[in-house]
Parts: sequence; structure tokens; C-alpha cells
Amino acid sequence: MSGRVLLTGGAGFIGAHSYVALVEAGFDPVILDSFHNARRDLPDRLARITGRPTPVIEADIRDAGAMDDAMRGAGFDAVVHFAGLKSVPDSETDPIGYYDVNVAGLVNVMQAMRKNDVRRIVFSSSAAVYGEAETMPVTETSPTNPGNTYAHTKLIGERFLAACRQADPALRLGILRYFNPVGAHASGLIGEDPSQPAGNLVPVIAQVATGERDRLMIFGDDWPTPDGTAIRDYIHVEDLARGHVLSLQALLRPASDPATASHLVNLGTGRGYSVREVIECYEKVSERPIRFDIAPRRAGDAAISYADTARADDLLGFRAQHDLTEMCRSNWAFIRAKA
Repeated sequence: MSGRVLLTGGAGFIGAHSYVALVEAGFDPVILDSFHNARRDLPDRLARITGRPTPVIEADIRDAGAMDDAMRGAGFDAVVHFAGLKSVPDSETDPIGYYDVNVAGLVNVMQAMRKNDVRRIVFSSSAAVYGEAETMPVTETSPTNPGNTYAHTKLIGERFLAACRQADPALRLGILRYFNPVGAHASGLIGEDPSQPAGNLVPVIAQVATGERDRLMIFGDDWPTPDGTAIRDYIHVEDLARGHVLSLQALLRPASDPATASHLVNLGTGRGYSVREVIECYEKVSERPIRFDIAPRRAGDAAISYADTARADDLLGFRAQHDLTEMCRSNWAFIRAKA
């Protein structure tokens, strides 16, 4: 299957890996990014992987005119909307900024799509919308109970898109609730490499392993888990990228029933790992000690979160293929290649 696809935030961690996967699947993706939290040399690295120039539009989703300009006459068949802010603690200190980017930015994207007759969108949502779920694993029908501003903006985005589809039945949505992306491309050329200070667990662990950071802060060792640290479902970023390909392919196929033309699925492995387990795994693959201190729990964090992935398998044929060791090993290979 082929198609011309605009990737908002496509120079980010997940967007870059999805760009490669889409090229390999026969799509014609175009990256749109402000490069606020992405590396300027990323397009060159993507070109080395794909063997073709990387088309890039430098624009900010908060600029409605720029979004319209990007889509006008470009012949896009679909949009994959990665662009957004994603730090839980930052969202608590800067709610205006988070609503501006994650909510108002999405409105601008949808306005531009409507003006330019683009009726397929894959939306990067988050398992954070479930909050502190009462039962595990989390299914797509589990109650949503976002516990922080970031999660609230993602759930608002989902509901906004559902309202747009209600108003325009021709609009088709792929809403992907990510669990925790980890790892790097097999080439070692791209990985989690934010230009802003690292906030996710594995990039911080990697900085401790290289000596760039003295130690890791574990936010709480008194959670109701076997070792007292929070448990999350970590998914290899290449598996996640493949999920976007499958989602787009489903949206672009003819559908006889409008009720089944869209989908909302979890993308994870269905297995949870504690913070201590991730640290121990990274120590093994890097052969470096990972020092840490215990800090108080962060507001908005959940004790345990891992996915039920049956719906993604049933609707998209998606199953994660990489385990935690492969996630940590590929991340470490990327870190070492940068050194």
C-alpha cells in the first residue's frame, strides 16, 4: 500500500522511527516539525537509513496559517499527528503551554485537514489517559481517569477527534494509546535523542551509564509493587513504528461499514517491568553501574500500568516482537554510536 502522509512532529523519537517504517512499507512520508525538541541533523541521518532525501517542512502546529500552507495542494492522503509536549511534571507547572500545543495545535491540524480535504488521521495518544487503573491489564474499555495535565490534554484530543468524526462521517481515525517507547533503530543512527533535557526513564539511565549524569532519581520505592518501584509496559520503538504503519494501512483500505472504519487501540507488549528491573537490565547490557537515589513519588504518576493488546492484534494484526533486553541493548548501541 502507498500514500502520501504528513508526519507532524516527525523529527521526534517516535516520528523518526515511524518515518523509516513508512518508507520501507511503500509510503511517501513528509516530516513537519518546529525542531524545538529535535536534532537538526536528523533528516540527514534518516536519509542515510532510507537511501533517499528526507522531505521536511519546518513549521509549528500552533501556527494555523503554516499548517494550511503545508497541506495546500500537497496531495496528502493522511496525517500522523505526533507533535506535542509529553512531560508529566512539566505539564503540571506549565498547563497553558501544554494546552496551547497539545489541544490548540491539534485544532489547527484538523482545520487544515478540513480545508484541504484530508480525512485520515493517526493520533498519538497515551496510556496516561487511564490514570491509576483499578484492574490490570488495561483494556481500551477501561475507565479513563487522567491524573495529570499531560494526560488530560491527550484525552481531550481524543474526544475532540471523536466529535470531528461525528460531524463528518467520512473522517477516519486511528487513535493509538502508547505505553512506554524504548530503544533505537537497528542502524544505531536514530534513537531517543531530545534536544531538551531528558525526562524519560531510559535516556536518564543512559546518561548515568555514560557519566553525563551522576545518578538517577527513582520517584518512590513504596509503591504497591513487588519491589516497591512503579511498573510500566515498555515497548520497542520499532514495534511502535510498525503499529503506525498498520494503523495507516487500515485507515486507507476501503471500508463498507463506517462504524468499523476507525479504531482506538493500545500499543504495548502486555508485560510490565518495574523501574528496578529496567535498571538491572540496562546494567547488564551496558556493563556499567547505574547509581540511583530514592525521591518522593511524583504527583500524577500511577503505580502499575500495562496493556491488554488483544484489540490491536484483532484489528491491526499488531503484536510486539522485541523484549526489554532488546530495548535496552538497542538504546545502548545508539548511545555508544553517538559518543
